[in-house]
Amino acid sequence: MKKLIHYISSLLIVLCVAMGLSAVAGCGDDTGLGQRYAVSGMVTYNSKPVEKGQISFIATDKNKQRDANGFIQDGHYSLTTASPGDGALPGEYSVTVKSIEVDDSKVIETVTKYGGGGRQHEIGKATAKGKSLIPAKYQLPETSQLKYTVKEQANTIDIDLKD
Repeated sequence: MKKLIHYISSLLIVLCVAMGLSAVAGCGDDTGLGQRYAVSGMVTYNSKPVEKGQISFIATDKNKQRDANGFIQDGHYSLTTASPGDGALPGEYSVTVKSIEVDDSKVIETVTKYGGGGRQHEIGKATAKGKSLIPAKYQLPETSQLKYTVKEQANTIDIDLKD
C-alpha cells in the first residue's frame, strides 16, 4: 500500500509538470531558445540524500534565461527547461528546493472516486497540509541563499542543505 501511495504521488507530480510543459510547448517550437546544457546532481540534507522533492533553478536574467525545474528522487535530479531532460540555459540562477511529506490518503480517495483526473482542489489541500522534510527557508529564492552558475558544458551541481 505504501508503494502504491508513493507511486500515485509521483504520478500526480509528473502529470502536473507535464501539463505545464505541454502548455509551454504548445505556444510554438523552441527555436527562440538558446543552447541548453545538461544539469544534474545530488541534493542532500545534512549529508543524507533527499528522498523526494522538487528543485527549481530560477533565472536571474529573465531576458536571457528561463527557469529550469526537476524532480528529486533518492537524492538525484536533472533539469528541464522546455523538453524533458534538456537542461538549462547558461547563466546564474537562484535555487529553491521543496521536499514535502503528504498524507496521500485524501489524494488516493479522490483518484479512486473520480479517476485519474481527480480533483486538483483535493490534491492541493493535501499538499498544503504536508510536512516539509527540509528547512522551509529553501522553498523561496529570497531565503534559500542558493546560487549556482550553469556553464556552457554538462554541469554536475551537488547541493548539501543544512539546518
